[in-house]
Order: sequence, then structure tokens, then C-alpha cells
Amino acid sequence: MPSPNERCPRCFRRLIVSRFDTTFRLPDRTERLCFGIPGGLCEACSQLYIEPELLELLDLGEARCVFAIESDLVLQEEAWSSAE
Repeated sequence: MPSPNERCPRCFRRLIVSRFDTTFRLPDRTERLCFGIPGGLCEACSQLYIEPELLELLDLGEARCVFAIESDLVLQEEAWSSAE
């Protein structure tokens, strides 16, 4: 998982490090949904960075991420911790 201080390789802005619900398009044009994937998102470039080893483990090495949104679980955890 990228570190909170890691920067985007394209624009060098800081990444949003969190867990993301994602849709990956496979080479055969089918899609696979993945939930709670750890990664870093660049708001400026709209690029999601995920550890290559994790992509291989999930058999997504040839896939392309076509949609990513911060996981509801992360947002719920943040809401709970701010309410305490």
C-alpha cells in the first residue's frame, strides 16, 4: 500500500491513501468488482496506484481499472471516530 507521503509519478502531488472499491476491465472485456483495495489516488490525474504484487495476487495483472471510489467502510470508520 502506498505511504501517505507518497507522490503521484505524473504530477508529483500527494496521493490520497485509503481503501477503494474498484471495477477492473479484463482483456476479454468482462469486468470484475473488487472491494476495499488498498491504494493511492491522485485527485489531479485521476490515477489509482495499487501494489503490483496485489494485482498479481488478485489475477488482475492484465486488467485496467475503469472506476474507483473510496470505500464506504473507510468513510463509515471516519464518521464513527469523529463522532466519539
